[in-house]
Amino acid sequence: MSVTQRVKGLSLKVGPLGENDRLLTILTEENGISRFAIPGARKPKSRLGATSPFNFLDLHIVGNKNLKRVTQIKILKSYGNLGKNIETLAAAQAISELIMIMVGTEEPQKDLLKVVLIHLDRLNELHKTKFNSLEALAISVQSCIHLLALGGYCLPLQNCCHSGSRLIPPIGEWSWKCSFIPEEGFAIGTITNTSTELNPSELALLQRLLQEKVPFHSNGNLLGPKNVWLKLLKIVETWIETHLQRRITSLQMIREVVISNDLNTK
Repeated sequence: MSVTQRVKGLSLKVGPLGENDRLLTILTEENGISRFAIPGARKPKSRLGATSPFNFLDLHIVGNKNLKRVTQIKILKSYGNLGKNIETLAAAQAISELIMIMVGTEEPQKDLLKVVLIHLDRLNELHKTKFNSLEALAISVQSCIHLLALGGYCLPLQNCCHSGSRLIPPIGEWSWKCSFIPEEGFAIGTITNTSTELNPSELALLQRLLQEKVPFHSNGNLLGPKNVWLKLLKIVETWIETHLQRRITSLQMIREVVISNDLNTK
């Protein structure tokens, strides 16, 4: 006997399944990553055919074991603005890629889903005013930092990985340096063979990204210039590649688009 249930979650991926069906991958509070079959979704005029990634859905599900089936779909919120710019779409895809790497099935993810929706809201809202690609980059960097922390891979930004002393950036002392060591974390001073060094302002900005909101000046401008945000992006990319053994291709796409925008404006 089939069991009917309702599931709410964020669609992450929609792909083909068999000749006429689709396979829906969603992030739910109750079970982490879940996959469901959508029967007949690839047929013309199917009432279940409009499902796409980055929609918050209310689903009616039937089935017991194996692959359960979707019988009804209601879109609770659509993040349709994400596709209007490459930067916002790539940032959303980076979130999806990171989730798919870190999250398993049958693992409750209430806090993770809440955080993901907050960052998607911010990306989606960028189109209500004059679009700023730098804000999309900043949201992408911060979203990855938040997701890594929730997934148990937090950037160790509070203490020097060598001495154990607190990482308190002395703002204004430009001779002070902090070295990023991908396998360990951040160490005070210049370390031989490390590719990335942070000055006090850069480390302070990176530490602020652990907080809830994207950091802005009182005048409404984003904290930090583009070259600093690209440096922070590289740190996040390297940390993921080192500790999760995977590369987030969408983060590389954001980097390429931002650099390309600079070249086109010259």
